[in-house]
Amino acid sequence: MIDGKKVMLSGMQSTGMITLGNYLGALKNWVHFGDDEDIKCFYGIMDLHSITVRQDPKELRANAKRLMLLYIAAGLDPEKNCLFFQSHVPAHPQLAWILNCYTYMGEMNRMTQFKDKSAKHADNINTGLFTYPVLMAADILLYQADLVPVGKDQIQHLEITRDIATRFNSIYGDVFTIPEGYVGESGAKIMSLQDPTKKMSKSDENPNASIFLLDDKDTIMRKFKRAVTDSEGCIAYRDEQPGVKNLIDIYNAVTGKSVVETLKEFEGMGYGALKERVGETVAAELEPLQARYKELEGNKDYIERIMKDNAAQASYYAEKTLRKVKKKVGFIEMPR
Repeated sequence: MIDGKKVMLSGMQSTGMITLGNYLGALKNWVHFGDDEDIKCFYGIMDLHSITVRQDPKELRANAKRLMLLYIAAGLDPEKNCLFFQSHVPAHPQLAWILNCYTYMGEMNRMTQFKDKSAKHADNINTGLFTYPVLMAADILLYQADLVPVGKDQIQHLEITRDIATRFNSIYGDVFTIPEGYVGESGAKIMSLQDPTKKMSKSDENPNASIFLLDDKDTIMRKFKRAVTDSEGCIAYRDEQPGVKNLIDIYNAVTGKSVVETLKEFEGMGYGALKERVGETVAAELEPLQARYKELEGNKDYIERIMKDNAAQASYYAEKTLRKVKKKVGFIEMPR
């Protein structure tokens, strides 16, 4: 709790361009939380996590700044929410090291994302990739987060965060808040347009598989027209038709309609009509975001002020927790 408000924390890695899946599954939900006067929200640009895979330094900086602008353009008010770069808050890696010493190898070995990423990057299986969940735990616990919006593929990381916090508390007393997870009901998992059995990903090698937030309308329409469906020719919401189901999920996540409403709307229509309507709806949803993004690009002084102010705010709360942790484990506080 901060000033009587519940605390929520989440973030995205600063790699590549975030997708429609990231927006509908996470960012759009964050905006709703940010408007809640009873919740204090922290949203990180997780650049420390990003370097578990080799990055071009110039691209990493550009992606991180772009992500900050997209946060704001999507509707996250930096005066109400704390939008910060993870690398600007030294308490993150400091707490992660301490928590490493309270995390067991067996727990890390069970992390499925380590196995998945190791298979994709066999030439760079580094210890940062292995201990990634501990840094994520530090991200959450530093701010005494009550609530953490998570995708279904991140639930395992939240569970180990809870385990680490509970273990630490059992040794040293009530130090960390035990966070709860939140999975959005709508758009929680948007699938690839080219392979609807896989999640839409910003790292997909097929450019037609993902809608990116800064794609123009022509690009959006072209990608939806090329979206994989099936040969059944019937608009239905069932697992046997994953491509059609994914298009309906996207449409519902943008419009707020139910499956029943959408099926009634498209009754008797073909896949072409569905693809066109979904494309038009997505393009209209992203248009104001893209316009706001362009405005922010030209306001360097404003963005730099937000970066400084929000880093100071995040550091203030993170350092409060870190000082408490250091005292509990027996470190000597530096004289002021």
